[in-house]
Amino acid sequence: MTEPIPDFYAVIPAGGVGSRLWPLSRADAPKFLHDLTGSGHTLLRDTWNRLEPLAGHDRIAVVTGRAHRAAVEAELPGVLDRNVILESEPRDSTAAIGLAAAILVRREPDVIIGSFAADHVIKVLPVFSWAVEQAVAVAREGYVCTIGIQPTEPSVGFGYIRKGQMLTVAGAPEAALVDAFVEKPDAETARGYFADRGYLWNAGMFISRADVLLAEIEANEPELHAGLIELAEAWDDRDRRGPAVDRIWPRLKKIAIDYVVAEPAAAKGRLAVVPGHFDWDDVGDFASLAKLNSSGRKNELAILGENARILADTSSGIVVSQTSRVISVIGVQDIVVVDTEDALLVTTSEHAQKVKGIVDALKLSGQGDVL
Repeated sequence: MTEPIPDFYAVIPAGGVGSRLWPLSRADAPKFLHDLTGSGHTLLRDTWNRLEPLAGHDRIAVVTGRAHRAAVEAELPGVLDRNVILESEPRDSTAAIGLAAAILVRREPDVIIGSFAADHVIKVLPVFSWAVEQAVAVAREGYVCTIGIQPTEPSVGFGYIRKGQMLTVAGAPEAALVDAFVEKPDAETARGYFADRGYLWNAGMFISRADVLLAEIEANEPELHAGLIELAEAWDDRDRRGPAVDRIWPRLKKIAIDYVVAEPAAAKGRLAVVPGHFDWDDVGDFASLAKLNSSGRKNELAILGENARILADTSSGIVVSQTSRVISVIGVQDIVVVDTEDALLVTTSEHAQKVKGIVDALKLSGQGDVL
């Protein structure tokens, strides 16, 4: 495509710490502010770059924490001040995306918004753009639409979307209704989903008319909806915004948009899905990061770090270095080593999901200085 989609506004929720990538990802330097693929850009910047052709630089809103404002604006010099939406504290995805929708619909009543996480890796951009164009066409018909990823393996790490009846929507030949959302399966069930080909990975991408999305929030969480509308009414008035955020935001319910919008819409036959045939990864842990940074050859060790000093022999996995220390890895398979100035992590790809437990333990033990 050569021109942005005229009624479309992209929303980038840039929140969360990415605790399964500790100690690389921290509260003051979360996952989306790192270059995890060697592209030369942070994940946030890569997200902006693939959305700008679809929306235009002046129609991308970023929802992020107050503490990250300076870093976000430094990464995205094209973002408009009015499109930086600041959270005083994390309140989960319904509050973040719902607030953006409530603000944007006041500015433009018929706007279609698309929410795309700041910390995912997507390749084959023309195919991604085609999926978004289809999803926007579906949203114009009053559906909430998600983009589900065509599985490349029987993964147990993602939730799944079960496709239903095909829709007839001009400009969206692959669109279908969603029969159900399915939680992360066990290995045997995942193999069945993969063989079925009627299941897609849930990547958390939602495209909808802003008023339709807000109506779903109102129907299922009326108090949360009322708070978002009150915030939006004050948002573009600088004198009223700060006091409104301080008063309203901390009491908003913390709940994911899947439960408030996606699942209820699916039950009513108002949730659609467009398959995404592009390469996608949510970089959920160091095992995922190792795959992203390797060529797939046996006994390959992926190395991340601008000044990394790594010696390796007959080893595979990943080493991430933020120090000048020499790290030697000899004769170990699927190892994960993350070396920072104040913390060292050593695990394996098999146990990479357990890193979040270490973060929880550090919080409970009062060692939050390394988080």
